[in-house]
Amino acid sequence: QVQPVESGGGLVQAGDSLRLSCAASGRTFSNYAMGWFRQAPGKEREFVARISRSGGTTRVADSVKGRVTISRDNAKNTVYLQMNSLKPEDTAVYYCAASSRGVPGATRDYDYWGQGTQVTVSS
Repeated sequence: QVQPVESGGGLVQAGDSLRLSCAASGRTFSNYAMGWFRQAPGKEREFVARISRSGGTTRVADSVKGRVTISRDNAKNTVYLQMNSLKPEDTAVYYCAASSRGVPGATRDYDYWGQGTQVTVSS
């Protein structure tokens, strides 16, 4: 079992960069694929990126491809989301989640969720 805790959100201007961190408690962090999701006001939660247990495989949503990188450090039980060239439409609460599946697909494939961190991008 792991408990993700996100940090690093804030208010930035369009074009800025931001790195989100997700620290997960528990000794079995490397047993979980990790994902980042976001939810804007009035919209459904959407997938942003995911990374495999070892960190060797990643997938990024088309909407952020080229601007977002996901990485993890299993020694630190932490997964990161580097976001560059931020746009106002990136404004959302960003959630980190852990999945016991090797290749999680849908949101329902994730077992543990953090409380989220707010990212606001001003124009």
